[in-house]
Amino acid sequence: MGRIGHAFAAVRAAGPATALPRAVRVALRASAFLGVAALVFHVAHGQFGLGGHGLDDFTYNWVYDGLIIGSALSCLTRGALVRKERLAWLMLGAGLALDATGEVYYTLAFGDSGSPPIPSLADLFYLLYYVCAYAGLVLLVRARIERFSASTWLDGGIAAMTAAAIIAAVAFEPIAHAATQGDAAAIATNFAYPVGDLILLVMVVAALGLSGWRPGRAWLLLAIGLALSAIADTAYLDQSANDTYVVGGLLDSLWMASALAIGLAAWQRPPAKHAFRIEGRRLMVVPTACAIASLGVLLYGGVHHVSVVALALAGAAVMAVFVRATWTFHENAVLLESSRRDAQTDALTGLGNRRAMSAALERYLAGTLAAAPSVLVMFDLDGFKLYNDRFGHIAGDSLLALLGLRLRESVGEAGAAYRLGGDEFCVLLDCNAAEADRYIAAAVEALCAEGDGFSVGTSYGRVEIPTEAGTSTAALRLADDRMYAQKGGRRGSARQQTHDVLLGVLREREPKLHHHLREVGRLAMLVGRRLQMDDEQLDELRRAAELHDIGKAAVPDAILNKPGRLEPHEWAFMARHTLVGERILLAAPALAPVAGIVRSSHERWDGDGYPDRIAGERIPLGSRIVHVCDAFDAMTSERPYAPAVSPEEAIAELERNGGTQFDADVVSAFIAAWREHTGELEYGGEGEAVAVLA
Repeated sequence: MGRIGHAFAAVRAAGPATALPRAVRVALRASAFLGVAALVFHVAHGQFGLGGHGLDDFTYNWVYDGLIIGSALSCLTRGALVRKERLAWLMLGAGLALDATGEVYYTLAFGDSGSPPIPSLADLFYLLYYVCAYAGLVLLVRARIERFSASTWLDGGIAAMTAAAIIAAVAFEPIAHAATQGDAAAIATNFAYPVGDLILLVMVVAALGLSGWRPGRAWLLLAIGLALSAIADTAYLDQSANDTYVVGGLLDSLWMASALAIGLAAWQRPPAKHAFRIEGRRLMVVPTACAIASLGVLLYGGVHHVSVVALALAGAAVMAVFVRATWTFHENAVLLESSRRDAQTDALTGLGNRRAMSAALERYLAGTLAAAPSVLVMFDLDGFKLYNDRFGHIAGDSLLALLGLRLRESVGEAGAAYRLGGDEFCVLLDCNAAEADRYIAAAVEALCAEGDGFSVGTSYGRVEIPTEAGTSTAALRLADDRMYAQKGGRRGSARQQTHDVLLGVLREREPKLHHHLREVGRLAMLVGRRLQMDDEQLDELRRAAELHDIGKAAVPDAILNKPGRLEPHEWAFMARHTLVGERILLAAPALAPVAGIVRSSHERWDGDGYPDRIAGERIPLGSRIVHVCDAFDAMTSERPYAPAVSPEEAIAELERNGGTQFDADVVSAFIAAWREHTGELEYGGEGEAVAVLA
């Protein structure tokens, strides 16, 4: 295949957007250098006589034609070797090839004659260039811009009409004067060139607008090339009409520069294909600038003669700007409405989120809606965490989306369904308590799912509004409490059955210890909620708190109830009760997540605890909470080796040891939760808390 062949194969596979093989880069740079050198030599010879008159034929014919042919080959080679944007560059290359064919024919047929017949066969080739160039530009726009919004199309159209109005205002009259010389065929041919150039220029300006005025080097070179061609064609018509055109002059150099720019554009690195979007204040910069320019044309036409075409284009551009402003207002209104909707919609299920539920609840409790009875129902899925752990988060999300859809259908027109986050849902029913029963039953059924190896159910808490709660905070708290009361009281699950069996063993073994564990569980729940633990974490925390001393079932009574200080060997035996508790819980798979919390429930923040002497945040959060709640209840209860102290004294002791024995943040959360709920808790003689509101 050869070295060059392999290089071109690499270009075909990679394209100009990636690093080109060295041989290809060298060839492209050499071709670009030759093209620029040819243009410079043509300008220097034509304007300054470099090389003398003996080089006139070589410079004005073959150098000129060679550069046009080279540019055509550049575009055709780009299209042949690179798949991306192939057809666009083949069309542009074909257009330049037709232009080059016309130049070669002109050279062979008319030589240095400055007055060839119009039209001629050369004109046919020249005009076919426009057809191919139009097609190439359209294909290039479609290849480089993924999709257009309506506002983007408007920007492109406004820019195109404004550019056309300015060109028509400046050049239409001279073009019309120059083009109307000769017979009908000559007039049509002469008019075709400036019209073709104008359409090409308008297309390029529109493309620049569609690109968000970030065209890249390729579009910039195309714009320069087409602008130079339009200037040269217009000037040629004027000079031909006045018999002032000279072969080899600056106009010929402009045509060469135009072809060179297009040839160089073929090998520029294209930008990534994307949809352009301008935001913020830049949104109206282009329409505003175009409106000012178009108004300038209209005002100028009021004091000076301007063609009707220019005035019509300027007026159309101004009208398009008004349409653009209206469309922008419409887009912003749609965006604002979408933002408001998204802010109150759960992305996974499509239900209202916590914010939407809170807003709806506030509306129910304020104004006229307060007189209408309603029922708030909070749901929490049972068994979803196990489903998620077994099948993965993708399957878990799919199940939540399905259950959310079923929940919305179960409620129907009787109310609204919400997802509060995680596996928590909520329903706000527009009916009284008696009517709500059937909807709640349907909602419970909708939130249940069973399959091979899994079973997902739900617990719920209901509150009648405004009968049972006059504020949203009170309604949510009461619904939450009732939901967790139902969840904690379920007897059907393996976890709950095992939990109850172990607590029963403790009750038979040591009744006072059983009461202590129940109280630690209640206190731990208050702190866990204060620290914003999720539902599954709260459930594990409560079970760990109630079972954290399960290992003491293996401690002899003589040690467990000894009134004095324990001997070192007795203390060593006692200190192993957390390890025994862990082993007991690990034997029950349903309570395996609780075992780790129990093992570390007597670790200290400073690392002097047991059994592993770990410190700080290495201790599980649940263990740190249990440690604080256990210490508080122990201090406020009668013990064989110490009398009970008041709750305030116990709190002071916790504060003194925060940062050493206890996690200071957990102590702060405990104190805040305790003070918040002192009105709900009463302490009996043995330190057992009684939930008055339960």
